[in-house]
Amino acid sequence: MEIAGRALPEGSWWDWEVLGWDAGRLRLAAGHDLTYHHGLEVHFLSPALVSCPFAFQDPVFRPPTAEERARLARSLGEDPPVIVAFEADGGGSEPVTCLIAAEGVEIRPGPVRRAVPGRPDWPGVHLVTD
Repeated sequence: MEIAGRALPEGSWWDWEVLGWDAGRLRLAAGHDLTYHHGLEVHFLSPALVSCPFAFQDPVFRPPTAEERARLARSLGEDPPVIVAFEADGGGSEPVTCLIAAEGVEIRPGPVRRAVPGRPDWPGVHLVTD
């Protein structure tokens, strides 16, 4: 699986969710089940346009179409350096088409898991973001 020409590490990246979003960064988490933890984060730097649900599953990333590129150039006044297009399960009866335009993209591992004895909410495991 690739995002903007960058290969994702091996893993089960079925479940996706927005972790945070401000003018400087859109942070997406990915994993096989985001209920407990995530193994991957994708950060879009200086997002100019984001059209995707807050949470989605099973994305199929693809190159943007010529029409999508032209629409972004008209809307933003220039071609953004990073354009990510994909279809995903957004919870409806049909897949949703998603589009993200940004200045850059970073692919990072998810938070580190460390054992903490006696933690009642998740015995033996504590999530730490370093």
